Amino acid sequence: MSRRMPVLPIIGLAFLALSSCAAEQGFVSLFDGKTLNGWTLLGKTGDGYVVRDGKIVVPRGGGGNLFTEKEFTDFILRFEFKLEDGSNNGLAFRAPLQARNIHVEGNEIQILDHNSERYKDIIKPWQVHGSLYHVFPAKTGYLKKTGQWNAEEVTVVGRQVKVVLNGHNILDVNLDDVTDPEILKEHTGLQRESGHLGFLGHNEPIEFRNIVVKEL
Repeated sequence: MSRRMPVLPIIGLAFLALSSCAAEQGFVSLFDGKTLNGWTLLGKTGDGYVVRDGKIVVPRGGGGNLFTEKEFTDFILRFEFKLEDGSNNGLAFRAPLQARNIHVEGNEIQILDHNSERYKDIIKPWQVHGSLYHVFPAKTGYLKKTGQWNAEEVTVVGRQVKVVLNGHNILDVNLDDVTDPEILKEHTGLQRESGHLGFLGHNEPIEFRNIVVKEL
């Protein structure tokens, strides 16, 4: 008599497929879906970062710098994020473990609802989502509407930094192409070869999930 295999819910199958794919490709999860183990929060504001329904959530008024305890040099980072109107965060890489000035003493890639009405008169090209803050502007037009999940992949190898948003290449730059002496003087983090990954909250709501990394 044959035994019937249990039927898994579709969401369970999707999770298993994602986990299997990540493992096969050499990716490891940075978030266990339940706790912030492996992360360090500095400069907390409001409720900081909380875990809710398998996601890392910044409540309105919350924030601070949430760093991986581990340092990385060359890597591919994949994650999903969901914005609300005006959401403002950042992705740190090769960053020191400190509460402030990561955009200059480390490196910050913008995570921003640059389409929000509140930013229309103040935003600069190097502030739009996916930009290397104050250094290189990203291409626009590929953010999904607020309330929808976006998928992003960030690859850093040597001096090359690439950002792919929802399957579209929005940034592909070499840090050695920065020649402006004022930028080089201010952004000392451009010379860092390794450091922490992290999310840089600015008191605006945002959600993250499926955060995986592959060291190169």
